[in-house]
Amino acid sequence: MAVILGVNAYHGDASAALVIDGQLVAAAEEERFARVKHIAGFPHRAIAYCLNAAGITPREITHIALSRNPCARLHRKLLSVLARRPKLDHFANRVRNAFRLQDAKATLAWGLGVDPRDLRAEVHYVEHHRAHLASAFFVSGWDEAALLSVDGMGDFVSTMWGIGRGSQMKIMGVVPFPHSLGILYTAVTQYLGFPHYGDEYKVMGLAAYGEPTHLDLFRRIVRRDGGLRFRLDLSYFTHHRDGVSMTWSEGAPVLGPLYSSKLIRALGPPREPGAPIEARHAQIAASLQAVLEEAMLALLVELYERTRVKAVCLAGGVALNCVVNGKILRGTPFERIYIPPAASDAGTSVGAAFSVWHERLRRPRAFAMEHAYWGPEWSESEIREALHRQGLTARRVFFEELVETIARALAEGKIVGLFQGRMEFGPRALGNRSILADPRRPEMKDILNRRVKNRESFRPFAPSIVEEAVGEYFEQTHPSPFMLMAYPARPEKRALIPAALHVDGTGRVHTVSRTVNPLFWEILVRFERLTGVPVLINTSFNENEPIVCHPEDALRCFQRTRMDLLAIGPYLVKKGGSDVILDG
Repeated sequence: MAVILGVNAYHGDASAALVIDGQLVAAAEEERFARVKHIAGFPHRAIAYCLNAAGITPREITHIALSRNPCARLHRKLLSVLARRPKLDHFANRVRNAFRLQDAKATLAWGLGVDPRDLRAEVHYVEHHRAHLASAFFVSGWDEAALLSVDGMGDFVSTMWGIGRGSQMKIMGVVPFPHSLGILYTAVTQYLGFPHYGDEYKVMGLAAYGEPTHLDLFRRIVRRDGGLRFRLDLSYFTHHRDGVSMTWSEGAPVLGPLYSSKLIRALGPPREPGAPIEARHAQIAASLQAVLEEAMLALLVELYERTRVKAVCLAGGVALNCVVNGKILRGTPFERIYIPPAASDAGTSVGAAFSVWHERLRRPRAFAMEHAYWGPEWSESEIREALHRQGLTARRVFFEELVETIARALAEGKIVGLFQGRMEFGPRALGNRSILADPRRPEMKDILNRRVKNRESFRPFAPSIVEEAVGEYFEQTHPSPFMLMAYPARPEKRALIPAALHVDGTGRVHTVSRTVNPLFWEILVRFERLTGVPVLINTSFNENEPIVCHPEDALRCFQRTRMDLLAIGPYLVKKGGSDVILDG
């Protein structure tokens, strides 16, 4: 039996995944257990969960796959260090990070409480972007596909492309440090007053409120360099000159400023975090988004010309930009797209594990990731005990009543928390750790942002829709099971679901399959019977924190926010006034 533990460590979105004889068994981000968004460090808790979910002891692990390779492009790294003489502390942080990866086996043993000599697993280092590509292609279910990974930077590369056939991937090219579309987007995100790791999605949402009035400037900042390559005008950035101040310890990742004074001279003073958002900020966001779309679509058109394959697999942090993703089928010759639910660095733990299984062990393909539910689940007794510890009383119901009660509450304008089954892997809540609401009510977007999420008013929410009705409500029908595609709503349907659409009339669509999530599908169908609309607002079950994992996380979030009803396992908890009361 081959037991492969995939690990993304000492990097943002630390995670673990377990593959046994070519089948994914479990995968989770460390942030869900540590309750710190995007936590870096070593994913001890996620690893322990994966082993427990599989009933595997540490001694049974046969391979450890790490999704970085400190030796990759070592000569380029050394030349870069010598050329730019970065700040000593930045360089020292990178060296320490590399050495910690080399000692990963001992760190794993310490975290699991076993003697390192008892860990017989062979350790493999999989280059960062190769792990990204593997996380998409090897789980896509497709025998052949073009491959593209785009993010900030990993193993001295920002972009990698190639072609996958069967159990092998052929890498055709890369864009090396310091040129990066991900760094471009992060730098402008920082400039716009969103300094936290992972804040780029806020700028994507803000972009819809502006016009790309600075597009000429951004086209000068990022330029095509022949084929799939591009170059940044580095005078607008600091990462190539000073290095990047990064903290990859056990807390949330922290990145130092990436933009230079030249960007300030071009665009004016940067927005301070928390300051009012002005029209010019939305214009800058729109210009950034527009140039990213131009660059990505151009890369994909060129990739098609080189591979002549109709299917494409995408990964990397930039592949979370659902606005770009939603334009690929219309803007390129590709006809099918696969993006894994954890396209970010969290997904590299899955990719590293499958890269070892297929490319190093030479084993055939036998797995396709059709859902994102790879995290922990909790028994009815564990949920009941959590309710008791929180001093809450709930009513136990059977499936039919659970569905009917939820659908009726939503039709009446109530906000419902849904905590069911295994937790999602990746940044999107897809019906198992979700907050649901009625999309027909125009005021619901503001109510959710203010009452539950406590976040910026411009942030949109996603529509979940039964897959059978996608073409009726949206202008594209390609499946979007992981909520990674933004599609324009049909003009005649926009007035029916205003709260689930962005200001530009698009929605970050989540298509729901009856076979993948029968409970959520039934809730949508029952809601349609009551209202005529097979769509619900779906947002992640959290409040400025990682998505809830343990039942007590859900209960605490439910109590401190203004949700009306919680469906947690087979139990319903209602909120009346400021008190939680028995339903019936």
